[in-house]
Amino acid sequence: MPTDPGLTRIQQWLSPSYPVGAFAYSHGLETAIETGAILNIDDLRLWLTDLITNGAGYSDPILLVAAYRSEDAEALQDIDQQARAFAPSNERLAETALQGAAFCQTTSAISDHDIPDLTYPVGLGYAARRHGLPLDVTVHMYLHSFVSNLVAAAQRLMPVGQVEGQRNLTDLAPLIAQIAQDALTLDLTDLSGSCFLADIASMQHEIQYSRTFRS
Repeated sequence: MPTDPGLTRIQQWLSPSYPVGAFAYSHGLETAIETGAILNIDDLRLWLTDLITNGAGYSDPILLVAAYRSEDAEALQDIDQQARAFAPSNERLAETALQGAAFCQTTSAISDHDIPDLTYPVGLGYAARRHGLPLDVTVHMYLHSFVSNLVAAAQRLMPVGQVEGQRNLTDLAPLIAQIAQDALTLDLTDLSGSCFLADIASMQHEIQYSRTFRS
């Protein structure tokens, strides 16, 4: 049976086994659950919906697309600086910077392409272009992986079963597909964010007494 090697590569990059440390970050979910902002599966679905439409789930795909389409090294670095500046808290900056560094180092080590130290969505977008991977599929799978990681984090923090978690992810799949598709028509002037509760939770997490996650 023929297999598209490009799709296999994207799956490898975004699989839990790829050593970027995604399992260590909750994107502020840990604080939201600890403080009672998220009490059940329905609350989680609403929280994730906000992240996808108004938070990093909206902005990261735009940054990924911009990096994929960047014309030179200077433009790429400018996009990366915007990604760093757009992080709403110190831990969220670390989340994108450290995962990005790990992704770029690993990808450089196992391929013929040298990927510089970049934030996660920027590094992934640039690497996808260097490897000739389809942009639309890369964006879609990146956003799906982002949401999937947060569902997995929630399962470690609250009584959410595996079936409930997967049902939640299934319910969000059409929105993920739509936001990923929309990102293909947007540019850096469209960057915005209004996910204030998630941003505040990520700030409060920095001083939370007991923490399982790094963000």
